[in-house]
Amino acid sequence: MENKTNKRGFGSDNNAGIHPEILKEIISSNSGHVMGYGSDGYTEQAINIFKEHLGSSSETYFVFTGTAANVLGLSGIMKSWNSVITASTAHLEGDECGAPEKFIGCKVLVVETADGKINPELIEKHMHGFDFEHHSQPKVISITQSTEMGTVYTVAEIAKIADYAHDRGMLLHMDGARIANAAVSLNLPFKAFTTDAGVDVLSFGGTKNGMMSGESICFLKPGLSADFKYIRKQGMQLASKMRFISAQYIAYFHNDLWKSCATNSNSMARLLAERLKQIPQVKITQEVQSNGVFVIMPAAVAEKMRKHYFFYPWDEKRSEYRLMASWDTQEKDIEDFIKLLLKELKK
Repeated sequence: MENKTNKRGFGSDNNAGIHPEILKEIISSNSGHVMGYGSDGYTEQAINIFKEHLGSSSETYFVFTGTAANVLGLSGIMKSWNSVITASTAHLEGDECGAPEKFIGCKVLVVETADGKINPELIEKHMHGFDFEHHSQPKVISITQSTEMGTVYTVAEIAKIADYAHDRGMLLHMDGARIANAAVSLNLPFKAFTTDAGVDVLSFGGTKNGMMSGESICFLKPGLSADFKYIRKQGMQLASKMRFISAQYIAYFHNDLWKSCATNSNSMARLLAERLKQIPQVKITQEVQSNGVFVIMPAAVAEKMRKHYFFYPWDEKRSEYRLMASWDTQEKDIEDFIKLLLKELKK
């Protein structure tokens, strides 16, 4: 169904290319020999940058993929008899192909939520069986920021979940695949809604916001990462030429490149939503707080549109689709999309 051209579309922020400044930094780091497996100056610099943004006690480990960041990050704080509680829409539940169950051996418990956000009231149904050997032991609550529905947790909402978890001897994990979009939406530094809000482990993404590859696992509290270097190695995520992941983060944070990329994708999503709201046959189903727009449109029209601008169905039963803006989305992309949509709706 996807069109075969390189035309910018709305299928996913993963589909966008690499920001030129990040490519430039990769090329710059591709000079001479440096120590492998992270014992290089680029990795040291990148780790120190993360400390500046997340706190001096944070410990950061680079991996190849977002799935690895989530699953290995949880591996560091869970046992096979533990359970992790998350939203039914979370990647841990729906998009990791059972990786938490396979590699950790843990149980994933979900709660239904209309907007992708969970809260203590929703989580409460899983708060039982503590110290009962026949029952998996709840250990971690995992939230996604921004969520798979494009919504964003406030600092107060995160802190409330963190307090709830900590009061019960549990930990809070954040899947931050689109954390930059959340930071721009909240107009806050990363530390304000992660470390300072009580998050214990953070998967910090960059691939969806202009990077080529590579994600980060950030342990935000002392003592959580003591054995993690072994877990990363056994998990096949210790990069020999780690400088090429690390260098990307150096460029990513330089002059707040991350912010300009996420600002564009967020603003383009808002513009797309504003244009779609003017079309009676289209209904926006979620508040547009980051770079995702969820819409209901006639299925036959959507299928025709997807031949020109690929995007994913979200809930086929009610003809709901997800449209994603990216760091390189332009106003013309939106105008052309809306023009074609209006044309198809008139047929």
